[in-house]
Amino acid sequence: MPLKPETSSELLIDGKLVPGSAGSFDVIDPASEEVIGQAANATEADMNAAIAAARTAFDTTTWSRDPAFRATCLRQLRDALQGHIEELREITIAEVGAPKFLTSGPQLEGPIADLGYFADLAESYEWKSDLGRAKPMGIPNDRHIVREAAGVVGAITPWNFPHQINFAKIGPALAAGCTVVLKPAPDTPWCAALVGKVIAEETDIPAGVINIVTSSDHAVGALLSTDPRVDIVSFTGSTATGRKVMAAASETLKRVFLELGGKSAFIVLDDADLSTACSMAAFGVVTHAGQGCAITTRLLVPRDKHDEAVGLVRDAMAGLQPGDPTQGGTICGPVISAVQRDRVLGYIELAKSEGGVIETGGGRPADKEKG
Repeated sequence: MPLKPETSSELLIDGKLVPGSAGSFDVIDPASEEVIGQAANATEADMNAAIAAARTAFDTTTWSRDPAFRATCLRQLRDALQGHIEELREITIAEVGAPKFLTSGPQLEGPIADLGYFADLAESYEWKSDLGRAKPMGIPNDRHIVREAAGVVGAITPWNFPHQINFAKIGPALAAGCTVVLKPAPDTPWCAALVGKVIAEETDIPAGVINIVTSSDHAVGALLSTDPRVDIVSFTGSTATGRKVMAAASETLKRVFLELGGKSAFIVLDDADLSTACSMAAFGVVTHAGQGCAITTRLLVPRDKHDEAVGLVRDAMAGLQPGDPTQGGTICGPVISAVQRDRVLGYIELAKSEGGVIETGGGRPADKEKG
């Protein structure tokens, strides 16, 4: 089965690969700004069908009560995806703009391998604990804790590390016996949709257990926060949207898992090797154009080492030039979209207006007319 879509990907709803009711929308290569294909464009009706399928699969099948079968299915999925690894690598570089070297780790191969860990966990997890016998009021009682799947999980994911975040939500949810509706970011629909194709054609995962709904309309994903058939909503993205997700989910008392924005700090203490720390910080913040929630985008150093640190970081960053993500030596590829590029440029101008000093770079590279 060739994995790369020739024209358009499809939705996965109730075990079937189906077109989007709203047709399709363009998939853009962020390095070239060219249209490289289309993705299925779902409507609220498609999302309703996906939620209904997940609800039925949880309520009427043995999926939630058969950890051995779940482990088998997760290993099937891992092995099938590994069989398509080079096709997936090509798609990830093209759609995400991910530097090729990252696809050997957190942008692709690492998250796929993690499915094996979740399979092992489904088998080894202590689903039932014996608390022994107690005699309240003299009456003997055998006591146990039984851990059960929570239900239907609505997963809403961003574009920066799509495989890592998609599988970090899908993997544990399936291992626990939940069913899933995944709504990926419209910037990176293929990374999710092609996993759906593999699930439908190369695994024994039952119909409705996982549904993948791509859409250019953010309102389609918002249904996962309000629909009473969804038990948990898991969202990774901006703080502002996270607040909206939590507020909407509260109406039906859903469990909510939020992984939101933030600016991680690289803290250098007095006795640290300043040169090594600054080199590491510069490399990290340039990797994948800084598009990662765990990237340390603030460097805090002792005040008396400020000027030295600025010089070290400037020199390191000046040597890390943005390049073609298909090339193995590229560390810094493109940002995901023109919208994000303009947002970054806006922050640079804001920094200048507030007295900031640009030590290196400070604008779009002169040799990059697109991307």
